[in-house]
Amino acid sequence: MTRAIALGSILLVAQLLAGCDGKPAADAAPPPPSVTVARPLQKTITEWDEYTGRFTPLESVEVRARVSGFIDSVHFQEGQIVKQGDLLFVIDPRPYRLAVEQAKADVDRGQAKLEIADLDVQRATPLVRSQTLTEREFDTRQSTQHDAAGQVASAQAALKQAQLNLEWTEVRAPIGGRISDKRVDAGNLITGGQSGATLLTVIVSIDPIHFVFDGSEADFLRYVRLAAAGGRRSSRDAQNPVSVRLADETDYKHPGRMDFVDNVLNPKTGTIRGRAIFDNKDGLLTPGFFGRLRLFGGEHDGLLVPDGAVASDQSSKIVFTVAEDGTVGTKLVELGPMVDGLRVIRSGLAPTDRIVIDGLQRARPGGKVTAQDGKIEPVPAAAAAPAAP
Repeated sequence: MTRAIALGSILLVAQLLAGCDGKPAADAAPPPPSVTVARPLQKTITEWDEYTGRFTPLESVEVRARVSGFIDSVHFQEGQIVKQGDLLFVIDPRPYRLAVEQAKADVDRGQAKLEIADLDVQRATPLVRSQTLTEREFDTRQSTQHDAAGQVASAQAALKQAQLNLEWTEVRAPIGGRISDKRVDAGNLITGGQSGATLLTVIVSIDPIHFVFDGSEADFLRYVRLAAAGGRRSSRDAQNPVSVRLADETDYKHPGRMDFVDNVLNPKTGTIRGRAIFDNKDGLLTPGFFGRLRLFGGEHDGLLVPDGAVASDQSSKIVFTVAEDGTVGTKLVELGPMVDGLRVIRSGLAPTDRIVIDGLQRARPGGKVTAQDGKIEPVPAAAAAPAAP
């Protein structure tokens, strides 16, 4: 019994000594961080390209008088809508009425001379046949008749010019639209004519109205190739649909259509000028307003990802991908506009790629992660925040 206890004690001491000589077990490594991954959403999308521009009038006219004189009266309210032909200014017509009366008198005097010349020729015709009157005298009378006819024609032309000048003393609206303020008050002397004429006011057309913007060379080249491939007609040949939102709007409420694309690119800016036209019955769209325009960019099969899944690497855009073994990689992508609350990826991404859509800050290129499957779904229009392409 005593020997058994002693043997047990020896074994216990030996185990304790063995424990003191051994090394502590290594700490277990932490698991890879968890991220959510999903494949890009594939669907046929109607692409809209976005541009910033300004509204401009279809017509803008500086109103100037064609004749000189004193402003007699003003017949419009500043800032109001005027119609083509409305009376705006009246220049003192009295000098021009006198000119018309004088021109009429000149016509009457010329016609009297012409009548005498006609009678002289009529009387001389039988006399020259009977050789009572020489041919030289007859030619002289005919020449006098032609000269009198010419004077009558000149007097009639002068009368028409005088009547036209009298008509021009009433300055009327050359176009319909909204008129500016008067630049000259009644009683002032103004200069009329083709050069150096006094500016009286300005009228701009309101309905319809133009929207002018500049597109990049890359966008223009893409449109040209799409047209050549039959994917989208050129805006030079078709009135492609557009829509505009104003500075205080979040939705593109104002529909319009393209009606012009310039024939050259600006070599300084690398852009080309485009123009759309909009109905403006209520007059809300005012020349000079800035707006954001969406232009139909064609339909095609595309890949969409959440905008938050796109990271920036200096001037480049990248997305993080996860391989089957959990290794994180990156892909350089070219971005398109927002569609259904998701970002269009023009190039750089394959439909089979698994991209990180949540936990982006935990992903490190070359590192390991634990991938959890997620799903990319379109965002309802009410929840989608507008973003520039």
